[in-house]
Order: sequence, then structure tokens, then C-alpha cells
Amino acid sequence: MNVDTQACTVVRSGLSYTGRQGYDYDHGISNATSNAKALCLHRAPLPPGARAVAHLHEDHESAIFVVRGRGEFWWGAELEHHELVEAGDYIHIPAGVPHVPYNPGPDVFEVVLARTDPNEQESVVTLPELDALPHLPRR
Repeated sequence: MNVDTQACTVVRSGLSYTGRQGYDYDHGISNATSNAKALCLHRAPLPPGARAVAHLHEDHESAIFVVRGRGEFWWGAELEHHELVEAGDYIHIPAGVPHVPYNPGPDVFEVVLARTDPNEQESVVTLPELDALPHLPRR
């Protein structure tokens, strides 16, 4: 057994980065912070009024757990589907599906998300043409 490839990694809270989606993530588990080969796991607190840019993850699916707060979520080719989500809800996003999360406030909307993309931002494709759709709140 090769001990180096079997090593566990602990990533401490407190370090964050801004993703292409337009909001901050806590550094969690990814290829950049550990030896992850097939997934990433992050926490993303969205402050009141925060909205991601329209985007998709080309070849990677995502799973989201809402830790606290309430948010709104749009998805589909024209972001035509809409759902209110709150603490305790789970969301699955298939690869290639455009989506936008939004926090209407007044509290922080916090999620933990996992993706089958170990490089965090590798598969993120922003969709500026969808950001101007009239049914979305302004950024």
C-alpha cells in the first residue's frame, strides 16, 4: 500500500475564495487542498441580496444541502424553473444544467455543496446571456 496516496487531509475553516459564480466559498475539500480525485466539498454562505451569475458545470453534477436560511433557485435552459428552498432541503443539479441561486434575505443563506469536479472551478461556465432575463433579480 502506498501511504502517500492513502493519506487523509484536514482542511481548516477560515480560508475562502471567490468563484466564477460571483460569490465566496470556504476552501473545503478539492484537488487544490487535498488529494481529492473525483469530488469537491465546500460551504458557501450567501449574504442577504446575493445572487450568483447564471452558470453551469459542464461535465460535473452537484449536490447541495441547505444548512440555514431561505433562498431561491432557478434552473433550466432559460432558467424557467423556480423553487424556494430552506434549511434541511437538498438539491441535485445534473451536469450541464444552467442554474442561479439567490438569497432574498434578510438572513444568511448557507449551503454545503459537493461536486464531481475535484478542481472546484474547472467545469464552471458562466452564462451572461441568461443573467439579463427579466424574471431574475438583479445582481
